[in-house]
Amino acid sequence: MAKNSLGREIPAVWRGRSLDPYMDPWSRQPEVLRATRPLVRCRPGDSKLLPSLRVAIEMCELKNGMNISTHHALRNGDVLLNMLVKELDVMGLRDIGIASSSVHAVNAEIIPYIRKGVITRIETGVNGLIAELVSKGELDCPIVVRSHGGRARSLATGEVEVDAAFLAAPCCDITGNLNGVYGPSACGSLGYALTDARYAKKVIAVTDNLVRFPAAPISIGQSEVDYVVQIDSLGDPNKIVSTTTRLARDPAALLIARYATEVIEASGLLKDGFSFQTGAGGTSLAVADLIHRKMAAGKIKGSFGCGGITGYFVDMLEQGYFETLFDVQCFDLKAVESLRRNPGHREISASLYANPYNRGEVVNMLDCVILGATEVDVDFNVNVNTESSGYLLHNTGGHCDAAAGAKLAIVVAPSMRGRLPIVRDAVTTITTPGETVDVIVTERGICVADKHVDLKKELLRRKLPLKDIRQFHEEITRITGVPRAVEFEDEVVALIEYRDGSIIDVVRRVRE
Repeated sequence: MAKNSLGREIPAVWRGRSLDPYMDPWSRQPEVLRATRPLVRCRPGDSKLLPSLRVAIEMCELKNGMNISTHHALRNGDVLLNMLVKELDVMGLRDIGIASSSVHAVNAEIIPYIRKGVITRIETGVNGLIAELVSKGELDCPIVVRSHGGRARSLATGEVEVDAAFLAAPCCDITGNLNGVYGPSACGSLGYALTDARYAKKVIAVTDNLVRFPAAPISIGQSEVDYVVQIDSLGDPNKIVSTTTRLARDPAALLIARYATEVIEASGLLKDGFSFQTGAGGTSLAVADLIHRKMAAGKIKGSFGCGGITGYFVDMLEQGYFETLFDVQCFDLKAVESLRRNPGHREISASLYANPYNRGEVVNMLDCVILGATEVDVDFNVNVNTESSGYLLHNTGGHCDAAAGAKLAIVVAPSMRGRLPIVRDAVTTITTPGETVDVIVTERGICVADKHVDLKKELLRRKLPLKDIRQFHEEITRITGVPRAVEFEDEVVALIEYRDGSIIDVVRRVRE
């Protein structure tokens, strides 16, 4: 075991992989030039259209031990990954790795196939029951949690090899031109699939809406696609929206949103050219709503909004408060419709959005980002992966990516949840290092990193409840008491990769 720079113990080797401990957000450099995919030749008259997923699997020559991927733009409405894993089982394939852009709660259907050995590892963030069972030691399936930018990096460098990418294509023609803005399963941006299409060894477009050539607009072109399969349905786009993508209404959340908005205004960043990203949580969306009003009152014209796009950002674009939306994933159907018709609403890949190993990711141009947390600590480290139970229940998303890139990274969270303090002496799991976090906002106070001396002075001048984070921690624990520490076994069940591929933390099996 070795300790990384944040004091977390990291195994030197995990399941045959040598690990690099996290050192800082910037110093690790790529060791390879780039991943490539095999070249093929397509002759006139060749058909890419295949009759079934099974035939596509056969044509890709998938074998035991290989990796597959899908994208998660349909979120909890997706059926493709579940359908694919069932087919792998019927065909007798085993020891397959899932390297999708995310695994959601709907994918709990694959648990029996993990138990059977069809799936033996997951190279992506996982939400819900699968991750919980792995944390309990009830499911043997090692997980490597990556941010959106980190996953794009791992594919671009070849650290993760995808042998076959099965891309849900809401609108597709027989040559493989596809988009996500038309069809019964329209999900909007295919930002995650764009990276798979570039680097996977084989790419299969799976569609429930086969249209006459050429499908337009083209998000992923025919030159990137090996095969096309038509199925009855890709899923339910209405389930793109979840309870985490609705505006908060409770008074505490709205107070947090008001304080966060005041912090942005006090920073001096809210002016013409302002660039902004919010998370998908209700409090973050309430901040977006208040920023919209501030921009309207001040006649401020921003430059861009980015990340996962919601209807709140669409309204700001259409009313002229942003010039452009950079969209890696649509979070509601209003965003899907906007991407279809508005030229200022631009689909971008996860790599362009946040891959730290390229010549300039969009997150580096952000003025401000609003992020959530399950826990924060007195060193401003943030946890979004594990709950107070110690169970791994959430993926990283773009959390650490946007925090690293933005001029002002604000974390919004209630001061306590169910009598558990949100501010801890040390978080259970580090997702985002404190050195990339600037402000923590709760309904009981605002904590600002020491490097922002001028911002602290301005918040005091405005008579906002500025608090030292260590004193705030003591204040909250006087109310809640000090929580009983979760006990863990030595066994590491998941790695938390920082965006550059170093290991910022691990998740150990919870002692029951």
